[in-house]
Amino acid sequence: MDEETARLDLHAVDEAEARRLRDAAPGAGDLWADGYPFGGDLAALGALLRATERDGEQRPFGYHQIRVRADGRAVGGVGFKGQPVEGVVEIGYGLVESARGRGYAAEAVQQLMKIARAAGVTTIRADTELDNVASSVTLQRAGFRQVGADAELLHYEADIV
Repeated sequence: MDEETARLDLHAVDEAEARRLRDAAPGAGDLWADGYPFGGDLAALGALLRATERDGEQRPFGYHQIRVRADGRAVGGVGFKGQPVEGVVEIGYGLVESARGRGYAAEAVQQLMKIARAAGVTTIRADTELDNVASSVTLQRAGFRQVGADAELLHYEADIV
C-alpha cells in the first residue's frame, strides 16, 4: 500500500504502527527526522486510531508517513481526514521544519490525489490558516483552487475526475 514519487515514499500506516508513532516509540529500522512526529502528526494519528476503533481499517483513507527516498527518513505526514462522502474527502499534511521549502508537501499531496482518484474520489478539500502562505502555495502547486474563506481559514478544493 506504499506509494512512490520521484523523491518520496508515502507509507500507509496501519493501526499498530499508528499506536507506535503516537507513543513516539521508533521501531527497529525507523529513521525519523528531528521533531517527527510533531503535533500535527499526533493529532492525525489520534483521529486515525479513533476512526479505526469505531469503523475498522481506514487505509487507503488514513495517514501516510512521508519518507525521503534518498535516506529513508520520515519527515512528516499526509492523509485523509476520514472516508469519502459522496465522492468528496478532506486532506491534511505537514512536514518537520527541516524538510520545508523543498516542494515535498506538494509532491506528497499530488500523490495522495492519485490515491483518492483510484479509489473513486472526485473532489478533495483542504483548509489552511489565513497567514500560512507556504501551505496556500503548496495547495496551489498541487492543483487546488481557493473556494472560500472565513475568519480563520482559507478553503481549497481540487476536482480530480
